[in-house]
Amino acid sequence: MGYTLAATIVATIALASNLQLTDAVAPHLTAQSIKLQRLLAPEPSAVETLASEAASPFPQFNFTQPLDHFTDTGHTFEQRYWLSTRHFNPNSTGVVPVFVLDGGETSGTDRLPYLDTGIVDILTEATGGIGIVLEHRYYGASVPVQNFTTDSLRWLNNDQAAADSANFLANVKFPGIDRDLTAPNTPWIYYGGSYAGARSAHMRVLYPDLVYGAIASSGVTFATITDWQYYDIIRQFGPPACVQQLETTVNEVDALLAKGGSARQAIRETFGLGNLTHDQDFEPLGAWQNRNWDPAVNDNTFFDFCDALGTPNSTQVEIAKGVKVNAAVINYAVYVNQVAPPANVPAIISRLITVDYEKLICEFAFPPGEFFTVPALPDIEAVNKLGGLNIAADRLAIIDGQGIYAFNLLEVFD
Repeated sequence: MGYTLAATIVATIALASNLQLTDAVAPHLTAQSIKLQRLLAPEPSAVETLASEAASPFPQFNFTQPLDHFTDTGHTFEQRYWLSTRHFNPNSTGVVPVFVLDGGETSGTDRLPYLDTGIVDILTEATGGIGIVLEHRYYGASVPVQNFTTDSLRWLNNDQAAADSANFLANVKFPGIDRDLTAPNTPWIYYGGSYAGARSAHMRVLYPDLVYGAIASSGVTFATITDWQYYDIIRQFGPPACVQQLETTVNEVDALLAKGGSARQAIRETFGLGNLTHDQDFEPLGAWQNRNWDPAVNDNTFFDFCDALGTPNSTQVEIAKGVKVNAAVINYAVYVNQVAPPANVPAIISRLITVDYEKLICEFAFPPGEFFTVPALPDIEAVNKLGGLNIAADRLAIIDGQGIYAFNLLEVFD
């Protein structure tokens, strides 16, 4: 078949932090930490499943996965997937590719539009293939545990999730299809965006015998502890007037917080947050990432935020006796929540946002369990050793995103 990625990706639409946990310690299992599928109902996921099935033309099926692929715990769970045979001809004697879209960090039902009018439908129509949405463990109804305590999360890591996908590709039998379409006898093309995009690239690197090709859309294949560059993109490419207002606000707020005393309390109260324990807590930012070329799904919140900041000017407003701030500070409705850039890079986020502060979120949310403790820092080497910014493999297409090498689009089917 002469189909090429170049021909099919022309129509590609871009897909939208994975918490990197270390491998599980000894797999002690209790009735409190294991959630068998018979215990799922009547949780919200069951209602979600019924609603999605009623609205979707694509049937949902389950594939049995082990809780732990590397240690036999004796426990399994059901991983959901959705099947599209819309463009599949069961009488075809040619190669039938299977395109699997990784659900990533959300319910698989959120990805069903890709089977209907999105990239999976485009690719399967072009090739006569089969489309799949595969739900990620711990999301939607593919939840193998009873709760999300620290102990129960010890099976949520990159290795286990990748092994889920590999097991699925190698062993799934599609209901109603009387032929073997498992890998490696059938070409499976793995697709994903953002976190799932990294998983797509990693699947091609980790399981090259099973994954014939992969498309990583805006794949986050490089991991870092201090990702100040994430918001620096806004500083570089956002509306200049808005960026200037952000820089003014950040500098003034940081200075008042650092000054302490009545100045610190005045600026906190200006934001209606006088009783906060941590100064950094009152700093979220607008929805830059939610912008989209498609008006139907575009989110203008960021630009509404910029409009609220107003235009740069020298107007000063007194917020307490002897404490004045630029009008931009008064207009600032939201603020930031990420690690600040180095001192020599202009900031649109507070320099009070540090790694130590960010770590508090994990420490408060996931205290040490009986069998598992969240590591002090994410194991970024586990991600970067697979290639990082230089990730490369035959039949791996890296599309969209800044800072990732762009590779030639290789022919998928000879």
